[in-house]
Amino acid sequence: MMRKQYTAAFKAKVVQELLKEEKTIAQIALEYEVHPTQLKNWRAQALEGLPSLFEKQDSTADLKAAYEKQLTDLYDEIGKLTTQVAWLKKKSGIEPPL
Repeated sequence: MMRKQYTAAFKAKVVQELLKEEKTIAQIALEYEVHPTQLKNWRAQALEGLPSLFEKQDSTADLKAAYEKQLTDLYDEIGKLTTQVAWLKKKSGIEPPL
């Protein structure tokens, strides 16, 4: 017998129903034709994964901040090098191109 495959969207919908606690697990199992043990597993998996949803947002903010700092540092370096090149050209008598 083939095992049923459920989409992530379906699982999320069912877990949302479970978390509302308006119906029993047995009622939801009957309504969605999913074994109660499977529903308990999905709920546990969802609750276990919740903190990582927020960590991902935090790490994205950290990455953005690091990127912006790196960009600022690189622009600073470009400014210093441009100044050095201009000074060297002036000192050596090389005229900058028009």
